[in-house]
Amino acid sequence: MNLWDFIVDRWDRLLPEAALHASAVIQCTAIATVIGVAIGIGVYRSPAGSAVATALTSAILTVPSFALLGLLIPVLGLGVAPTVVALVLYALLPIVRNTIVGLSGVDIAITDAAKGIGMNRTRVLTRVELRLAWPAILAGIRVATQLLMGIAAIAAYAKGPGLGTEIFSGLVRAGSANATNQALAGTLGIIILALIVDGAFVLLGRLTIPRGIRD
Repeated sequence: MNLWDFIVDRWDRLLPEAALHASAVIQCTAIATVIGVAIGIGVYRSPAGSAVATALTSAILTVPSFALLGLLIPVLGLGVAPTVVALVLYALLPIVRNTIVGLSGVDIAITDAAKGIGMNRTRVLTRVELRLAWPAILAGIRVATQLLMGIAAIAAYAKGPGLGTEIFSGLVRAGSANATNQALAGTLGIIILALIVDGAFVLLGRLTIPRGIRD
């Protein structure tokens, strides 16, 4: 059976796995965005705090995916829980870093002007600084999403949801009938999902970033 015939034959299984894969990545990115932006807001005014936050989130990426999942499984068991924790941790660095860069890059004259017309600190942050930093933050979220697309496949090691199941099953059955097709189907599915989601982020940027800032 060639690859195309294999995909057509297993479409009813591949499609739900693709949906679960995308759902896991998007939801974990959303959680990481809330945490990462909050960390960035908390430290961007402090060079030392920014350096510590960046260093800690960078350190997470030095831990191999298999090792991190292996450490989480005894604590959280198999399935969704270790997958979510691992993906959220891996997504933090680009979001935290870009939030710090975006907020730090806001012209102080603009924030002073906002304060001059009576805005308090919270309003300056939410209505001025975060809006001007949004392109950088969105770029960090976009990078994090693409990063998680690949890492989510490894979560199959912990019985996590998604197309990684097809890849692992194919590799385990290497040499048997359709084993290569199974691994390739999972891999191609992840590539296609990554392209679709990336295109969605480009569209989101067009819709949410003012032309003057975007240009």
